[in-house]
Amino acid sequence: MNKTTPNGISYREALDNYQANRELPLPEPALENRQLLNHFHPDYIEESRATLQIGPNKGDPCHKQLAQLLQSDSRINEADLAGAATVKTDVLVIGGGGAGCAAALIAQQQGAKVILATKLRLGDSNTIMAEGGIQASINKGDSPQTHFDDTLKAGHHHSDPNLVAKLALDGPDVIRWLIQQGMQFDLDEFGDLLTRRAGGTSAERICFYRDYTGLEMMRVLREAVYNSGVEVWNYSPTVELLSDDMGGCSGAVLSSLKDRKYIQVSAKTVILATGGIGRMHLNTFPTSNHFGATGDGLVLAYRLGAALRDLDSFQYHPTGLAHPYHLAGTLITEGVRSNGTYLLNGKGERFTDELQARDIVAASIIRECQEGRGIVTEDHQAGVWLDTPGLELRHPGLLQQKFPKLMHLGKKTGTDLTQKPMLIYPTLHYQNGGVVINENGETSIPGLVCVGEVAGGIHGKNRLMGNALLEIISFGRRAGLVAAERRKNKRSSQLSIEHLNQLRRELTHSNLSLDCEGPLLFPEYAKFDLDSDYIGLHRNRRSHS
Repeated sequence: MNKTTPNGISYREALDNYQANRELPLPEPALENRQLLNHFHPDYIEESRATLQIGPNKGDPCHKQLAQLLQSDSRINEADLAGAATVKTDVLVIGGGGAGCAAALIAQQQGAKVILATKLRLGDSNTIMAEGGIQASINKGDSPQTHFDDTLKAGHHHSDPNLVAKLALDGPDVIRWLIQQGMQFDLDEFGDLLTRRAGGTSAERICFYRDYTGLEMMRVLREAVYNSGVEVWNYSPTVELLSDDMGGCSGAVLSSLKDRKYIQVSAKTVILATGGIGRMHLNTFPTSNHFGATGDGLVLAYRLGAALRDLDSFQYHPTGLAHPYHLAGTLITEGVRSNGTYLLNGKGERFTDELQARDIVAASIIRECQEGRGIVTEDHQAGVWLDTPGLELRHPGLLQQKFPKLMHLGKKTGTDLTQKPMLIYPTLHYQNGGVVINENGETSIPGLVCVGEVAGGIHGKNRLMGNALLEIISFGRRAGLVAAERRKNKRSSQLSIEHLNQLRRELTHSNLSLDCEGPLLFPEYAKFDLDSDYIGLHRNRRSHS
């Protein structure tokens, strides 16, 4: 999916130029960071930007693909809900990843009746894709203040300082809570937590389990949810939120993929934990995201009137697999670079500080490829080398010991990573922005809470490795507490989709098409066994006879 240049260095020639290096000096930067981002980071592609014409963020810049969905019509109308069953609960959690599970567990433990509805299966989420680890200032010489400062700096000071402060302060307790749930971490010979440094940070504060930390976290949370009183609805995507007569959120409309029926869920609090947007493939980039990451929560919250922020800022993880094509976008953990792996261009040259912030490293890789120093395969994929043989040369056995998932990926590609480098290129990884929230995940819409990747304000214009896994637990627990508290004093209200009438009026007055429907739910290339299996759910445009 990534673009190449005619003067790139062929894969065979680049292999001839390559040699495993025991030590290479840090190169002098050719461009100042701001220049590098402006010229080479995908967020700054002018033709990819649009201006929102309706809604709370009217007039704000936004990626054009996302803008189309935010300004789309709903999939349903009043007729679709005729005869739909209604189920009541205290808390409805939408999303079965780490944030949704943490919120559901805490709310249920506080006495709330909780339904957790997920588009696919519980655990199918970006959480399981997270490999590198989770940030927490647990080491001597480190502190929440330093964590706070690193996060603000990496986000180019576009973050909400209050949210970042809560994140950093919660770090140590989040690790303790996860261990209490049964999560494993890598330990040293004394039984203490091992840590490593993330790119763009000033201290070693990444706690990890091998190179599949998120998968281990999701294993524990999934078991905890299934062993709790939380009611789990698998294969039940949310197609619309329900409004009430007081301007709040009173529940949601779910579609049961198995029964092919709509269900209305009345809830005193709705927690959106729907994850990211990678499967929209912004700027035609490959993605590390799971199959259901189609930005649904942003569309649903915006349509109800919730303000969003940083809609033109996304993270392209520097090290996504670039070859072979069918595995393009597969994530390669930043932990490999944290342990000292170099990035080399087609000439065998080290061209960047591998432990700068992710947006800087990604832009540096794209620059090498656009200026002809990248490596081009026969099927026109571009990238640079991840020098794993050099790491093995310096630390024999480290790859097998600490990165078993990466070694397995090497086997899938037919590559012995101790002898041959991997071709990598940035992959669409994370949405930096999202719904505006307070310190408990509450939005401007009463009864609507957002946590995890769908929420904005914590990461600013760029996210640090390890802050996502920390965020989903930190703010997931906060959301669960506030949702459980709300059940005590919120009265039942009338269920309505009246806000859709206002939406359609705005679309018409702004001369925007009513043909595009949202949320997307599944990638446009999704194929089911039979078209009738999920009739109406995999389409994004109304058919006209």
